[in-house]
Amino acid sequence: MADIQFHHVKKTYDTGVTVVPDLNLEIHDQEFVVLVGPSGCGKSTTLRMIAGLEEITDGDLMIGGKKVNDIAPKDRDIAMVFQNYALYPHMTVYKNMAFGLELRKTPKSVIDEKVRWAAEVLNLTDYLDRKPKALSGGQRQRVALGRAMVRDPAVFLLDEPLSNLDAKLRTQMRTELTQLHKKLNTTFVYVTHDQTEAMTMGDRIAVMKDGILQQFDTPQNLYSFPRNLFVAGFIGSPQMNFIHAQVEYSGEEIRVVFGGFSIPVPIGKCGNSLNDYVGKTVIVGIRPEDMHAEDIFLAASDHSKVRFEVELAELMGAEIYLYGKCGGEKMTARVPARTKAKAGDSIELAIDCNHIHIFDEESEAVICQ
Repeated sequence: MADIQFHHVKKTYDTGVTVVPDLNLEIHDQEFVVLVGPSGCGKSTTLRMIAGLEEITDGDLMIGGKKVNDIAPKDRDIAMVFQNYALYPHMTVYKNMAFGLELRKTPKSVIDEKVRWAAEVLNLTDYLDRKPKALSGGQRQRVALGRAMVRDPAVFLLDEPLSNLDAKLRTQMRTELTQLHKKLNTTFVYVTHDQTEAMTMGDRIAVMKDGILQQFDTPQNLYSFPRNLFVAGFIGSPQMNFIHAQVEYSGEEIRVVFGGFSIPVPIGKCGNSLNDYVGKTVIVGIRPEDMHAEDIFLAASDHSKVRFEVELAELMGAEIYLYGKCGGEKMTARVPARTKAKAGDSIELAIDCNHIHIFDEESEAVICQ
């Protein structure tokens, strides 16, 4: 078993700076968990605490049901893959992968079996006699993975391992890492600032900000049901639009009003949770793909149509990202390429009210979605 549990874990450096104030997190055995957040949010520090490379100031860290606060890194049954690969340049691929086992006095026959198995899994068999300088970035990354694999660890820790690769190779390696996790059936903890990597790879994602866990959930739940404004804005590309709006009653209907537009909140969407906000300002979140330009949506959405002033149109192939203003608020719309909108156009868009998110202006917590 290689489940990982943080119980009120705190990390404060000698300078007095607290990076992780109070972390409670449980990672299941054989789960692929991604720690994601902006630079300086504490995700790498959290990973290094699991590895034993950072001391824990307070709280308990459990791996496989065993407290490991004071256990040396080499005795934690973990393997770490770094951003810069950390390969030995004077050693062949075979030697790089075998080195850790040689230090442990592992029999040569066992070393050979493990190295060749890892090379086969990672498509490195033809490169075992080469040195790192003769390999591509993706091949070096696979060597670093192979060096970790031969140790047969209970937990893999990966600290932004794809950030040095080009875009095409990064996409390929995302797929390879996901498949590798399925083959090895072990626990993976992966750190990245790239929310696309997080969404495509993780069984669950821990979103962090300022050392505080904002939400820990499946990719789909993070996207569809963000707990607060930060998660809503961080997950999704292009990011969610945020509009300051007034909550008003119109007959028996609650509406959110901004920039001369009045958008109905579907009956039953928020229950009674908006009643206390009537006459107050809230933040309305609208994902770019929930702003529609097609005639079929416009015809069916008389009460949620808005005028959008296009400032920039980015053609992405099958779709266009439109950047502009709506009622004075900066917004982004993601529409089909056949829309043919361009900079300077004023077009009509229909907002899908069933998918709007409403947040408290002060606490930034979600009110309804």
